[in-house]
Amino acid sequence: MKILIYGLNFSPELTGIGKYTGEMAAWLGKQGYDVKIITAPPYYPAWKISDEYSPCTFTKEKNDKSTVYRCPLWVPSKPKTLTRIVHLLSFTLSSFPLLCKQMVFWHPDAVICLAPPFFCALQTVILSKLMGIKSWLHFQDFEICAMFGTGLISGGKKRSKIAHLIQAFITRRFDRVSTISQAMCKSAESHRVSRNRVILFPNWVDTDFLTTESDKTYFRNKWNIAPTTKVVLYSGNLGKKQGLEIMLDSAQALKNRKDILFIIVGDGAHKARLMELSKQKQLENIQFHLLQPYNLLPSLLHMADIHLIIQKRGVAVAVLPSKLTSILSIGGHSLITADLNTELGHLVINNPGIATLVTPEDPDALTKAIIKACDDPHIGSNKINLKARQYAEKQLDIENILRQFEVDLQEMLSR
Repeated sequence: MKILIYGLNFSPELTGIGKYTGEMAAWLGKQGYDVKIITAPPYYPAWKISDEYSPCTFTKEKNDKSTVYRCPLWVPSKPKTLTRIVHLLSFTLSSFPLLCKQMVFWHPDAVICLAPPFFCALQTVILSKLMGIKSWLHFQDFEICAMFGTGLISGGKKRSKIAHLIQAFITRRFDRVSTISQAMCKSAESHRVSRNRVILFPNWVDTDFLTTESDKTYFRNKWNIAPTTKVVLYSGNLGKKQGLEIMLDSAQALKNRKDILFIIVGDGAHKARLMELSKQKQLENIQFHLLQPYNLLPSLLHMADIHLIIQKRGVAVAVLPSKLTSILSIGGHSLITADLNTELGHLVINNPGIATLVTPEDPDALTKAIIKACDDPHIGSNKINLKARQYAEKQLDIENILRQFEVDLQEMLSR
C-alpha cells in the first residue's frame, strides 16, 4: 500500500512537527507500507537550513523504508508575520510540481497533509479529488487561530472570520481530519466536518527511551551546576507566541534566591530578543544553551527540578505543546500556564497531580508557583512524579497511538 506524506517539517529536525512526522513515516515503513515524503530541508527551530542541505535545489534521499523528496525553501533570518507567510508560500509553490508528479504518476492510495502549513491543504485536496485518492489532513497546530490569537495578524474580527471560513471550506473537503487534542477535535468539528471524519491522533512519546531512570548529573557537571541548586528548565522552541518573557520576569523577581537557576535550552526566532532582555536586566540566574542531541534528552530532562510549559492566552486553547509528552514520560514536575477551559487546563484538572496549573501571563503567579515547587521536599530531580509517568504509559505510548492510527487509516481506505 502506497502512502504519500506531505509537509514542511521532517527528520532530522529534533523538535516539533518534524520529529513526529519522521517517526510516523519510519513506523509506517516498518509495517510494510510504501512511503514517500515531500518536505523541505531541515531548518527548525534554528530558522537556518542545515549546512549539509541546499535551500535552492530539489534533492532525493532513499533508505530501506521510504523515499524523501526535499524542495527549495526560503527561510527568513528574522521571522516576522510577513516573512513567515512568504516562507510558507515558498514551500507551497516549490513543492507543487513534485506533488503533481507523485499524485499523477505514482498514484498513492492515500495522501497525508500536515498543517502547518495550511497553505498546502488546498492543492492537496484538489489533486486528491481529481485523481480519486483518499486524503487525510492532520492539524498539529491551528496556525490561523494562533496567529490571530497572539496578535501576529491584526485586522479585527471581520478578517479573522473570513480566514476561518476559508479554512473551514478547505478542511471539509478532506476524507479524514485529525488533530492532537480533544479541544482541537471540537475546533475541527466547528468547521462543519462530520464527527465520524474527525480523528483524535495525539502526539506520542517513546516511553522505553524516556524513562524515570537516567543520568541526572551529566548536564549539571557539564554546565557547573551545584547538586543543591534547584533548576527551572524550559526546553524547546523559542518563539514569540509562547510569551517566554514571563520567565525573565520571574528570574528577576528571584535574583536573591541563589539556590534557584533558570535554564533555557533550544533555538527559535525569539531567542536573540530573550538573550538581549536578559542582558539588559542583568540576570545572572539564567542560562541559555543550544538544543542538545536527541540521545541526551533523558539526561537533560532529568537534570531539572521544575519544568515550565509556557503559553499565552488565546494559544493554549488550540495548541497542545509537544514537549509536555517527554516531561510526563520521565516523571517530571511541570508548571503549566493555561486557563481552566483549555486542553491543558482540562488535562491537569482531570488528572490530579500530573502537573500544576498557573494563571497565564501573570508573572507574580508564576513566581509564587516556582517558589512553592522549589521549596516542596517532594518535588525535585530526584523525586519522580508517578502520576505523570503513569499517564504517559497509558495514554501516550508510541506503539499504542500509531497502531490506532493504522486502524483509522485502513478504515478510511476501505470506504
